[in-house]
Amino acid sequence: MIVVAIVAILSAVALPAYTRYIIRSHIPDATNSLASWQLKMEQWFQDNQTYLATDGTSCGASTPDSTSYFDFSCTVSKEAFTLQADGKGTMSGFQYKVDQTGTKSSTITASGWTGTSDSCWITNSGGAC
Repeated sequence: MIVVAIVAILSAVALPAYTRYIIRSHIPDATNSLASWQLKMEQWFQDNQTYLATDGTSCGASTPDSTSYFDFSCTVSKEAFTLQADGKGTMSGFQYKVDQTGTKSSTITASGWTGTSDSCWITNSGGAC
């Protein structure tokens, strides 16, 4: 009986830590894709002198494919863009952005992971970047 109680206590402590670890492991899915996409947008601008695609309404560089954890979107004008990753599934409540100046921002409303930053991508539950 004592062994069962000890295992239960250890599980109660370990499970939340493991869950935070798993969530943290999915964040690079968004941040790496946004960083790569930002670079492609700058290359597009160098070649075309606009961030707009030839249709005049969408991003010049193609949007990354959605992943199991994030959907990607952009807002764009001739001289500016904002790239965005919105969490889905277990990453619901996570949002990361980057713009043409390289300014990164985060808005996180997931349970146990609250935080907002206008200067960095939050990468842990304590709100640190």
